[in-house]
Amino acid sequence: MKKTMIRGITKAFMFALIISIISIAYIQTANAHPPKDISISYDLAQQTLSVTITHKTTFTSRHHIKTVIITRNGTAVSTEEYKDQPDESPFTYTYSLPAVAGDVIKVEVTCNVFGSKEATLTVE
Repeated sequence: MKKTMIRGITKAFMFALIISIISIAYIQTANAHPPKDISISYDLAQQTLSVTITHKTTFTSRHHIKTVIITRNGTAVSTEEYKDQPDESPFTYTYSLPAVAGDVIKVEVTCNVFGSKEATLTVE
């Protein structure tokens, strides 16, 4: 009878342990969120695009902005990939980008875990 009871307790403990491990493995996904905000500005004189992203995360190497895709007048001109992000939020990435007045620039920012956000501006 004691052996049966010990086996039952052992099975219950193993089950609880497995459930705990699975829960911990998925906790990052449960906390995943898309970028909260993105704002872009263009400096015509310097020919630079500034992309300011609000995406607060604790573990910047596991949950971060993965890609920044830049299009000008509907044509992709740059895809930047990242393996982490700065600790502070918001943060700004700056890119050299030739453009003229009237060009339409669109930026799409994608989180490596969940979601994306876009912003568009017309160069003035």
